Amino acid sequence: MKRSALIIGGGVIGAACAHYLSADDAWEVTIIDQGRFAGACSHGNCGFICPSHVLPLAEPGAIRKTFKAMLSGNSAFRVKPRFDLALWSWLLKFARRCNHHDMMSAGRALQPLLESSIALYRGLVERAELDCQWQEKGLLFAYRDAAQLDAYAPTNRLLADEFHHGAERLDARAAVELEPALKPDIAGAWYFRDDAHVRPDRLMASWRALLEARGVKIIEQCSFRSFEARGGRAAAAETTNGVINADAFILATGAWTPLLQQHLGCKIPIQPGKGYSLTMPRPARCPAIPLIFPETKVAITPMHDAYRIGSTMEFAGYDCSIDPQRLQLLRDGAAPYLHEPLAEPVEEQWYGWRPMTPDSLPIIGFAPKLENVVIAAGHNMIGMSTAPATGKLVAEMLAGGATHIDAAAFRVR
Repeated sequence: MKRSALIIGGGVIGAACAHYLSADDAWEVTIIDQGRFAGACSHGNCGFICPSHVLPLAEPGAIRKTFKAMLSGNSAFRVKPRFDLALWSWLLKFARRCNHHDMMSAGRALQPLLESSIALYRGLVERAELDCQWQEKGLLFAYRDAAQLDAYAPTNRLLADEFHHGAERLDARAAVELEPALKPDIAGAWYFRDDAHVRPDRLMASWRALLEARGVKIIEQCSFRSFEARGGRAAAAETTNGVINADAFILATGAWTPLLQQHLGCKIPIQPGKGYSLTMPRPARCPAIPLIFPETKVAITPMHDAYRIGSTMEFAGYDCSIDPQRLQLLRDGAAPYLHEPLAEPVEEQWYGWRPMTPDSLPIIGFAPKLENVVIAAGHNMIGMSTAPATGKLVAEMLAGGATHIDAAAFRVR
């Protein structure tokens, strides 16, 4: 007899959990979302699938660099001044982890999750299960300042020596030869050959079609209210569409997860990190390779039929407004590097809340008070990069057997 699972949250993590639970026909799966499926942070992000993004944001010197950038007045990073104990507690925890030991510990935990995910994605694409404009063209970090280009060398050595994901250093001529959309006056670039990218909305549309073909039920505009608990287990979920019974529950609610923590028996150290993007037609001189400009913290995603500029990090709580000044930072941050940084018309101005944890590690594990509730949230800026392995881990945890990677670092506590 099939067991039933209710997944709360219809983003990329929820979709991946549904995929692996429904893969062997052992589970009857339902997904609910308070908005529309794939309508939040899984929609307008840059679509990078990057095993090279193994190091956490909490690294030695991160606090100094951040405050120095904020004082410039046009920083991609911003904290909206307000009295918020949860935010300041999060920032303190983040600051405590800005050391080499904690950075390496987080990186070693993230690496198996990232490498498992890209391998799983490749399998899904090769079997034509996902139609998502998958491209394996790598990722370029381009610099205008030679000193900053040089300053990345120690980090690259660490990535190469400890994680086997080092980049190739390119001088200006080689970088422009590889990517002619770059202006010739750049200082150079670092090229990560093993990274990939997708078009996120196509990924999610394709995944939805696959899930529904398997019989997964997707209910939109359905908000979770509470669990009906009996004997340390959740028996049902109360929602705005009524009571839904299930044998297991997966909370894949991203940045909203702390708002539900009273139902879980634990505090969830996630802050919403607001990011923005602009989507437009491909310019005439469109990059072929995805780009990151570390000096301005702006990312570029060339897709088959579109072009996206994204980034910024704003800790402004659950603010639903779109700040024109933050969008202008994207335009200004791309302009010094590209012959044609923009195209018209802008098809979408978008924001999403990234679920940020202080140590950059996602939370994947059972809720302390409810033994059949799994939390799968807090994937920071790499939800797309880590979704398949997260979904497979959740399915393995609910099956009660061994997991394909060590999940100890992601436990709720």
